[in-house]
Amino acid sequence: MSESNETQGKFLGAYFDRDGVLRLSRWAEGTAWVVLTVYLVSWLLSVLLFIAQFSSGLFFEKGMTFLNAFGIFKPYLTEPLPGLLYFFGLQGISKVLLILLDVEDNSRRAARKS
Repeated sequence: MSESNETQGKFLGAYFDRDGVLRLSRWAEGTAWVVLTVYLVSWLLSVLLFIAQFSSGLFFEKGMTFLNAFGIFKPYLTEPLPGLLYFFGLQGISKVLLILLDVEDNSRRAARKS
């Protein structure tokens, strides 16, 4: 059993670079986490600032009801939604790339067997 130290050359039968697809997939995953972290930190700071201002009476009006207070707070509930959408979109892109790479590999293997 002799081991070969030769590196395999690039397979020219594919329309894409396998390593490039894997790099793009990992990049999408990493970027998704960075985007989610930035949006959540921004949202957390915004909510903490709002709570400090609300508790000091800055947003208080005479005769203010719970629904009025919720109307002031509602934009803070929707602020992290774009970050979540970007996160799931980038994670989906990463997983779809890996699935397509696997499908291509399996179809190539099945073609060799038949």
